[in-house]
Amino acid sequence: MSASTAVTYDLSAIENRAPNVGRQFFDRVTESPNREAYRYPQGDRWESQTWQETGDRVTRLAAGLVALGLEPEQRVGIASNTRFEWILADLAVMCAGGATTTVYPSTMADDVSYILADSECRVVFAEDDTQLAKLTERKSELPHLDKVVTFDGTTDGDWVIGLSDLEKLGEELLAQNPGVVEERIDATSPESLATLIYTSGTTGRPKGVRIKHRSWTYEGAAIRAQRILDENDLQFLWLPMAHSFGKVLLSTQLACGFATAVDGRVDKIIDNLAVVRPTFMGAAPRIFEKAYARIITMQAAEGGVKEKLFKQAFKVGLEHDRLQREGKPIPFLLGKQHALFDKLVFSKVRARFGGRVRFFISGAAALNQEIAEWFHAAGIVILEGYGLTESSAGSFVNNPDDNRFGTVGPVFPGSEVRIAEDGEVLIKGPGVMEGYHNLPDQTAEALTEDGWLHTGDIGELDQDGYLKITDRKKDLFKTSGGKYIAPSAIESQFKAICPYASQFLVHGSERNFVVALITLDPEAIEGWAAENGMSGKSYPEIVASQEVKDMVGGYVDTLNARLNRWESIKKWILLDHDLSVESGELTPSMKVKRKVVETNYKDDIERLYA
Repeated sequence: MSASTAVTYDLSAIENRAPNVGRQFFDRVTESPNREAYRYPQGDRWESQTWQETGDRVTRLAAGLVALGLEPEQRVGIASNTRFEWILADLAVMCAGGATTTVYPSTMADDVSYILADSECRVVFAEDDTQLAKLTERKSELPHLDKVVTFDGTTDGDWVIGLSDLEKLGEELLAQNPGVVEERIDATSPESLATLIYTSGTTGRPKGVRIKHRSWTYEGAAIRAQRILDENDLQFLWLPMAHSFGKVLLSTQLACGFATAVDGRVDKIIDNLAVVRPTFMGAAPRIFEKAYARIITMQAAEGGVKEKLFKQAFKVGLEHDRLQREGKPIPFLLGKQHALFDKLVFSKVRARFGGRVRFFISGAAALNQEIAEWFHAAGIVILEGYGLTESSAGSFVNNPDDNRFGTVGPVFPGSEVRIAEDGEVLIKGPGVMEGYHNLPDQTAEALTEDGWLHTGDIGELDQDGYLKITDRKKDLFKTSGGKYIAPSAIESQFKAICPYASQFLVHGSERNFVVALITLDPEAIEGWAAENGMSGKSYPEIVASQEVKDMVGGYVDTLNARLNRWESIKKWILLDHDLSVESGELTPSMKVKRKVVETNYKDDIERLYA
């Protein structure tokens, strides 16, 4: 599938890529030994490591794993938040010839036990005592688990050792056999298993996605081939490394050579951006929705001249942007106004994100086009991309030189895309998984015999091969009147309209009208409450008030004015709490588990139809 003529690729980056991740990593160490590789928080300051220092540490840790008896392709779990040690552990596992099994730190003990047993993990890196407790509780169910290495937890000198203990084991082995890690890397083929990522999924037990070394090296090389990142960039990385979006950014870093500042504390993102001042960052749409809502509500609270100035700035910015995209001349007065508003308003918005961001990359779910255009008007570029865990995260991404709103860009160079008769997007290429671990039937459902991956998403391609995702195949529903509804399109529109919205879940399959379950963002609605005489009240009290219901009702009316009659929201309900990962209603990548939510609130939905 051809991409836009505005974008050209350096295909040699893909053709000459390393055979495995270990070689890819040490090629980077050789090429950039004294350049910064990582920085990470240590107390109230940031520490920095060069590529050579990182390479030396990874060598010791990889040798330590070999000393523990790890054999090629045997699995090693990592149960931790995103931090520098996570990356060291992951690289060490792959350099030792093993395969990383990812475990979200929020995963309950029952699922942790299932994942580690199903993958037959020999070693697990556990962040702290909270993660250790899950392993200790289920130790009898983990017959393959020989050793636990903890970052910050309590060691016992036997089953549980520290990271420094593992490094010492590595140093001892390297003293006897200096080439042991190099030998493991040389013995790892492109077809060797690199990673088992257990998808949290929206239903049932997690499925282990088997990703080979060739997939990760391809992913990094495919981004390098697009020439959008190089060693002069600085990434801020907070995404869960247990998710494929976080993992693919690690591969991209090895291929392109930029430095990465790592801190997985979500509540610190905005503070960190101001300190780190990155040139790019990957994020899920929820981060952009929250930032957008926060800026909008802060300006509304200012009121008066400041709010009017802010609104006029974005009116001018959006019109200026539209004319530029359409290749039309900018009227003299509009150009002057835009330059003024850039100094007075847009520069302050950019400063909130550090002031140096060249672009953000949005993935893991659909980004609302209006929100993307709003940020763009302020000079903040969000490149929307698309992929699945089953395609090693990245399969499509927009390019700064030809960023098309509402699309996820063209397919990666070296991969193919086609649209099935029913509208489903199919992908084929080096990034596609080997299959699901121990699940041959589900693998056969997902992969055709000739290697095409069924994504489960409905989409369409424009004449230049830019993909637009319209909905999840399984989420599309039909009303009793026979009309098809794409819920995510409606849900995304509401979040762009209502700055207080957190989740908006549309329901109406085989019903005669459409209803919605709504949750509000606790932080945003607290601010609203303080300005409307409800300061100090709890979240349930605030959302139960008539004032909030009237306010939300106004936004629902605005939404309905944009929709077809059969799509419009006839009834809705405000839930007394926001959805969360902890409640099991969101996946760790912030996607709504639609079936779980509909089951949990079945009675509420029925009352809306009573």
